[in-house]
Amino acid sequence: MKLVDGYTLMHEHVHIDLSRIKDDLDTCLDCKEETIKEFKRLYELGVRNILEVTNVGMGRDVAYIDEVAQASGINIIKSTGCYKDPFILENEVLMTTEQLAEFMIKEIQEGFSEGHGKAEAIGEIGTSKNEWTANERKLFDAAILAHKVTNKPIYTHTTLSTLALEQANYFVGKNADVSKIIIGHVDLNSDIEYILSVLKTGVNVGFDTIGKNNYLPDDIRIEHLLKIEKEGYLGQVVLSEDLTRKSHLLYKGGIGYAYLFENFLPRLKEKGMSQENIDKMLIENPKRILES
Repeated sequence: MKLVDGYTLMHEHVHIDLSRIKDDLDTCLDCKEETIKEFKRLYELGVRNILEVTNVGMGRDVAYIDEVAQASGINIIKSTGCYKDPFILENEVLMTTEQLAEFMIKEIQEGFSEGHGKAEAIGEIGTSKNEWTANERKLFDAAILAHKVTNKPIYTHTTLSTLALEQANYFVGKNADVSKIIIGHVDLNSDIEYILSVLKTGVNVGFDTIGKNNYLPDDIRIEHLLKIEKEGYLGQVVLSEDLTRKSHLLYKGGIGYAYLFENFLPRLKEKGMSQENIDKMLIENPKRILES
């Protein structure tokens, strides 16, 4: 798969519905026209690709994704897989590791059952907060099998960055191609030494909750990125915001999808990071991971 020349956001949701479990309609991101409006702004800012990591059990809607892509002009890359407990569907719980892998491989090689193209990535697959359930372990094993067959990248979810190092070491132990593994939400960890320990395994990490200052201030994310730059690991970092709620969008008073470009990156440059290294995280690293 070839990316369109320009910036790539590596962890976003175009349509997601977590309300089945969360019982909160704010977690159903189904505001198509507002999303299109914000994506058009992203296009003006140079974004040409978005990795959409909504999968089965999270409200994935491939037709909806294609409508937003067509209206905004942005290449939106779709994913396969299952999420984490308690969002794993009952029929997926009953499937074997091999059956789950076959499902992922089919969506990558043959396409989605409802049409609208093929999956180009596996994700987001996750672990719970400080816990890796048996169902989640089975999903990781299935994703690794599918990854080895298809050479597609895996993007993970860590709950508040817990178990990030355990995930990374698990991929190493299973002989996955760590250059195509992204451990998600690592930027939610306030301990830079922990983040560096994850990077030292060879995996990529997602600084992908940028703007979610209620979890961790962006000032700390900036400090951490500058430290990672100094230590020479910036070639393993990708960026995004991971917006999942209506209230995250501008029309509801949220930060919006363009916050990364209009707020965060100018502050990062003011602190001394070069445009070249920003391009590394938004252009070069996504190309290396996604183009196969």
